[in-house]
Amino acid sequence: MDMKLLAVVAALMVVTYMPPAQAKPISLVERCHCRSTVNSLPRSYIRELRFIHTPNCPFQVIAKLKTNKEVCVNPEIRWLQQYLKNAINKMKKSKQSN
Repeated sequence: MDMKLLAVVAALMVVTYMPPAQAKPISLVERCHCRSTVNSLPRSYIRELRFIHTPNCPFQVIAKLKTNKEVCVNPEIRWLQQYLKNAINKMKKSKQSN
């Protein structure tokens, strides 16, 4: 009996002291990040690019600028299309060489 009681108390302590889950509600997870996009943005202003795909949202490109500001970029911009095409070709070539 004492072992069962000890096991129950230990289980309750673990559950009690566990940190809360960091998951976001579904309504926040499935929102589109980009509600509006920038149509002209020089490449020289950009520090990094992130590509995001979420259900029920169009393809989203977020650019982090050198000023640490984040903006959504229109994925139809010509230089971005060329960048994506080059990246895909580079990936295909690396897969073929392996």
